[in-house]
Parts: sequence; structure tokens; C-alpha cells
Amino acid sequence: MNGREKQKQKLLILYASQTGNALDAAERIAREAERRGCPVTLLSIDCFNAGSLPYEENVIFVVSTTGQGDTPDSMKAFWKFLLQRNLSQRWLEGVHYAVFGLGDSGYQKYNFVAKKLDKRLLDLGAVAIVERGLGDDQHPSGYEGALDPWMSSLWNTLSKMNPKFFPNGIDFLIQDAHLIDPPKVQITYHDVDKVHSHFSTDSDLKCIEMQIERVRSMHPGKFSRDKNRPDCFLRMVENHSLTRAGCEKNVLHIEFEVLSSAIEYAVGDIVEVLPSQSPIAIDTFIQRCNLNPESFITVHPREMENHLPNANINDSKIPIKLKTFVELTMDVASASPRRYFFEARILFFATAEHEKERLQYFASPEGRDDLYQYNQRERRTVLEVLEDFPSVQMPFEWLVQLVPPLKKRAYSISSSQLAHPNQLHLTVNVTPWTTPFKRKRTGLCSKWLAGLDPQQGVIIPAWFIKGSLPAPPPSLPLILIGPGTGCAPFRGFVEERAIQSRSGSTAPVLFFFGCWNEDNDFLYRDFWLSHSRNGGVLSEEKGGGFCVAFSRDQPHKVYVQHKMRENSQRIWNLLCEGASIYVAGSSTKMPSDVFSCFEEIVSKENGVPRESAVRWLRALERAGRYHVEAWS
Repeated sequence: MNGREKQKQKLLILYASQTGNALDAAERIAREAERRGCPVTLLSIDCFNAGSLPYEENVIFVVSTTGQGDTPDSMKAFWKFLLQRNLSQRWLEGVHYAVFGLGDSGYQKYNFVAKKLDKRLLDLGAVAIVERGLGDDQHPSGYEGALDPWMSSLWNTLSKMNPKFFPNGIDFLIQDAHLIDPPKVQITYHDVDKVHSHFSTDSDLKCIEMQIERVRSMHPGKFSRDKNRPDCFLRMVENHSLTRAGCEKNVLHIEFEVLSSAIEYAVGDIVEVLPSQSPIAIDTFIQRCNLNPESFITVHPREMENHLPNANINDSKIPIKLKTFVELTMDVASASPRRYFFEARILFFATAEHEKERLQYFASPEGRDDLYQYNQRERRTVLEVLEDFPSVQMPFEWLVQLVPPLKKRAYSISSSQLAHPNQLHLTVNVTPWTTPFKRKRTGLCSKWLAGLDPQQGVIIPAWFIKGSLPAPPPSLPLILIGPGTGCAPFRGFVEERAIQSRSGSTAPVLFFFGCWNEDNDFLYRDFWLSHSRNGGVLSEEKGGGFCVAFSRDQPHKVYVQHKMRENSQRIWNLLCEGASIYVAGSSTKMPSDVFSCFEEIVSKENGVPRESAVRWLRALERAGRYHVEAWS
């Protein structure tokens, strides 16, 4: 028996989360292990040195899949390290691992990250403890429908591997009350008379920028390692509807003036906007939690070993108003709380017996499905949950830790900087949706933007990031598929190519657009039609075209795929000329349906079996000629 076996066995749990679900699942696995007496170290994967993986004995990976099979941002460096060619097939010899993935079977590359991580770990010599688990958002209980049986298998196998994992057996459970550890954050309250808060009153853009950076850097959430200082500020100059009044959809065209001359963006780029929360919701939350909005606070991590060092640690200690902290960092009236909010914490602070009973039921295996229905499916907000359980009084430290962080909202830019040098345009869908219990919901940011009047002069913090649609050179033929608001980035593509065509030759552009009705939601109708005539960028004279599918203007549904099949020969000709394919829009079925349509076209026009067409398209993806940007 070696030295490691003599020691008490422990688990390292590494998570890679984009929206917080993988963190929630990882915390749940950690809690269940600790309840059985097994020590756990829980880390975000970007806080772990990939080079030290061979020195770990038992590692649990909890990873989500984003977009069209992409790794979460926090995992990109770790994954790049694992792909190094100099790592041998015995590099991870002696390492035991398990993988649980979170995905959505509505996507073409369902749980792709978990699958490829599992394969790579095996290739490097690691041994799987149990078969990988795959959580599915489409399951009636969400990812937890797969997590519970997977955890049961994990505990059984670990116990058989080494009984020291669970000294009292897997059925022995420590009560949650004994596992209530201190919150991960510490809040210091400052004497108002001694605080000189320059940032709370100064409206200068630079000061607002610094305030946002300091407040968001103070928060323990995931974005504390993101870029917290805005790239620029935007001021709205135009806000009008693209859809007919009274129809089911409400899509807006919004134009902003960029309040910085140094900002550059390319077509296909994404702008992230920090939304403003409802003042009524903020005040209600503060009042419900018995907080003093005027108090000045600083927020510090209680322990530093699991946090990246903060280069501006001294700056982050500048006191900030509690109300400002809540406004800029805590999503109180939009995002649903994670399961951990219910399982131990809110239950621990409830005083009314009937509320405790209901929360205990939600935290039990029997109540799992009902909790999922009550919380995630209904998109219940933190404020609504707290109002449903009025006896709960949580300390502010726990609220800071458990309330979902206020996240930036990403939008495809629908303009070209060549066409609009100091502007940025967005296409924003503000159509409400209905929950299973028939409650109306609207996106936080889209609703806020829709309600802004350009005359108000509201300043909006913004960040620029690269998306999945690289800006094409003018010589590259394009096949664009953008139904609904998926047309947004392609408006910028067409604007840019129109300007480029004035000074030189440009390659053809073939664009497929789809909507419900010609009269109701034909977004940017005049724009597309003007560029498809008189030798425009989308005209047949230039070798391109504009094809539109109105899905509900006839008894049978007509989608972009139908229009693609009608233009099968033109698509194949452009592909033979080296065209790149760009797809943008809803992430549900559209991307996979469009890919399937391309399979048909390649198979038919090239006279090859369907399997060969799939391989041909996969080669196109690897060559960087098939791009997808999809959103839910």
C-alpha cells in the first residue's frame, strides 16, 4: 500500500461553466460527497494548473457545452493544453476520472465538450471511474434527470475502488445542518461620515467606467475574472419597430452613437451590454432583505486560495454604496436561483414551519422534479422566491454569494463600421414568452432597451468580443442563412460589401431569409430588396441572390430549407467556387435542419452518398468555411 492509499481519499472536482449550471451541478456533487464523509476540493477549471493533472489521483469533471459544441470560456486554456502533441499516451497513467456533461439535445453537437474531454483523457492514459454522464436540458427534470443516477453509480464505484472514500459507507449521510460552512464572502460596512466616495456623485464617463470596474471586480461571481471595465459607452439615437404593430412579434432596430473614437469593430462581431435593472425591483429586494441602501460596503473573498490574484486588490477596497453594488452585480428580478439556494441555504434561514416543510421537500430526491418546475421551468426570480417564503431572512453575505450575478447580454452587431463610422446598430427581439403556468416573461435587457427613449440620453456600458462569424474578405463568395433575427449580422455583411463594391470587384452573396409573414415580420424588407436589384450586392447580375421564405403565408409551412432546395444548383456552384457558409439564428432546430439540407444538396449535386456529403461538409468546417452563430 503506497503513501497515497494510507491517506484519507479525497476528490478534486473541476467545473467549466458558462451560465452557472455546471457550477450548480459541481457544487451538488461536492455536497453529496461531503455528506458521505469524503473531503472535496472544488475549483473552476481556469483556476487549476493543467500541468499538474498527472499528480491528481481522482478527478471529477463537470463541463457544459455552449453554442454549437464550443467549450466554455473558462475551459479554453485547459483544453488547449490537453491537445498538445507532446503529451504521451501514458501522461495520465494512474489518474482516475469521471465526466459529467451538461447540454441540450436540441443542439446538433449535444454534450460535445463532455464527449471529447472523456475521449482525450482516455487517450492520455487516464482510467474512467464510471461511464460519462450526460445531462440534458430537454429532460423533464433538466440535467438533474441524469445527474442523480450518475452520482449513485459514482459513489458505488468509488466505494468499491477504495472504502476509505466513504469511511462509514455510502448510505451514511451527515445532516446538512452540520455542513453549513461560512459564506465565501466577507462584507465590511464603513462609516458614511468617513467615506469620501468620489464615484457615487461624479457623472464623468471615466468615473462611471471606473465605478463599474471596481464594483464588478468586487463581486465573487464568475465575471470577477472577466474584463470588468467597459470598452466604451453607447448612447441611443434611434429606436423603432421592424414588425407591424399588433402582430405577435416585436423586433426593434436600435441605433447607438459610440462615445469613443478609439473603438473598432468588424462585421460579425458581438457587443455585450450591461442591462439596467428595474429601480422598483431593486428597491423591493433591498426592502425585503432589510438592507440599508445608503450604507457603504466593501466585499472581500473570505479565503483567497481558490481565487485568481487581483492586480487591483487595493482599488477593489474602495467602499461603494450597497444599492449600487446590488444594481450592478446582482440579478434580483430576471435570473432563477441555483439549486444550492434551496437545498441548504434558504432552508437554513426559514423560520415558518410550513415554509421549512416545503423547502425540505424541494431539497429531497422526491421533490427534485417539482423544484425544477417551480424554479427553472417557471423562470422564477430570486425576488419572487423570497416573496414566496417571507419568513426567510438571509444575511447579505449569503445573498451576495447565492443571488445569480448580473450578466452582460450579447447581441450580434447589425451594422458595418465602414457604413456607419461612429455608430453601432442592433436588432433586438423583445417578444415575450409564456411559462408553463401561463406567466408572461420578457428578457431583462431587451425589455429595458425597448423602453428607452433616445431623448433621455441614457449612457450604456458596452464590451466588444469576437463571435463565431469572422469578417469575410471581399473576394470570398458567401452563402448566408439567417431566418428571423439571424439576419442581424448579415445586414452588416451586406452593408460592408456594398461599400467595398464601389472601389473594386466583390464576390457573389446568396442570402436566405425567413420569417412568419410578409406583412408582419419581414425584417429590413426595403434594405434587402434594394440590394437585390439594379446590380446590387444581392442581385443575380452579380452572381448572388436574395431568397425569402414566409412560413405562415400559405397552408403548408415554408422554411429557408425549402428555398435552399429550390436553389440547390446555385448553392453547389458557389461552393465549387470556394464559397463560405454562414448560419445565424435560433439554436433550437434551425442549425441542424440547415446542415441536413446542405447534406442533401451536396449529395444530390455532387452525385455522392449522404455519408460522403457529411464528410465533405465536416471538412468544410475544419477548413473554416462553415460558420454558425446560434442563440436561444
